[in-house]
Amino acid sequence: MNQEATCQSIGHRSFEILRLAREIIRLESRALADVAARLDRRFCDAVDCLYHCRGSVIVSGMGKAGLVGQKIMATLASTGTRAHCMHPAEAVHGDLGRVHRDDVVLLLSQSGETEEVTRLLPSLVELGVPIIAITARDDSTLGRAATVTIEMGALEEAGSLGLAPSTSTTVMLAVGDALALVTSQMRDFRREDFARFHPAGTLGLKLSKVQHVMRPLAACRMASDRQTVREVLTCVSKPGRRSGAVMLLDSAGRLSGIFTDSDLARLFEHHHEDQLDVAVREVMTPRPLTVAVGTLVADAVEIIARRKISELPVIDANGCPIGMIDITDIVGMLPRDDESEADAPAGSILDEPRRESAA
Repeated sequence: MNQEATCQSIGHRSFEILRLAREIIRLESRALADVAARLDRRFCDAVDCLYHCRGSVIVSGMGKAGLVGQKIMATLASTGTRAHCMHPAEAVHGDLGRVHRDDVVLLLSQSGETEEVTRLLPSLVELGVPIIAITARDDSTLGRAATVTIEMGALEEAGSLGLAPSTSTTVMLAVGDALALVTSQMRDFRREDFARFHPAGTLGLKLSKVQHVMRPLAACRMASDRQTVREVLTCVSKPGRRSGAVMLLDSAGRLSGIFTDSDLARLFEHHHEDQLDVAVREVMTPRPLTVAVGTLVADAVEIIARRKISELPVIDANGCPIGMIDITDIVGMLPRDDESEADAPAGSILDEPRRESAA
């Protein structure tokens, strides 16, 4: 086969691969739209059941449905609803002892006839535990036994064979997400609550409080606003990575201003070297942008990105500094310019007309 024919063959194969992939995704997306339209009062009953659960939500399914159940369980747990997984085969060999009558059991089975799942039903009914079923038909064994059945309807599995769980598991996952997130909203679950369950990684960092990531006072440069610029620059050195700003305090120890490397550079650029021996409060940036202790790191990052500043003091209720957020410590968390403008909340500190550091 010559080179031209080889290129045509590769091109044809790529076209066919993409066609098949798009067909699969479109099939699954249509199924999701159909199920969204199918939701009725029974979905509301299921959410009500989860919302009033005094124990835990026990999620169970076999095979691929069981794997989907693990993700649904994780979403429930991370959004304010206590949840655990229980393998149906292990359940009938003793793990049913995990289930308490205050719990709710969420069972997943596309057919509603999965043997390992249906074998649980008599014991669960005897325990008097509410059962939520996600299944194709409400007249299946699982559908009939459940307290609430969310019916997915007849689904066509994707792929040429139409056998591997694909569309059905996609729909199960979407319904499970809907259950978890609607229940979470009913609980008035907030970002602060979410942060408690996600202390690790970039997400956890953004949802943590500024006092957990700021530079403590011992690592910050501070001086009295009555000192001269020269005195400030020669007396406030700190070991380690230096912040580009000095926090300036009034006689009561409150933050009165900030003097940055950029402020110093401007003195030289405008040939104002004589001002090195005036009180720093005459050339500092007064009333700088600040955040209060307890502010989320994500909100502090938003301020830094929006106002294009490099340092953000953290103050207590009395206006006294307790630390500093420095751009070099959080540069990886900064939003892109096109995000920061769109996402700033109305009525926030960002709307206040303040003079800010030009650093």
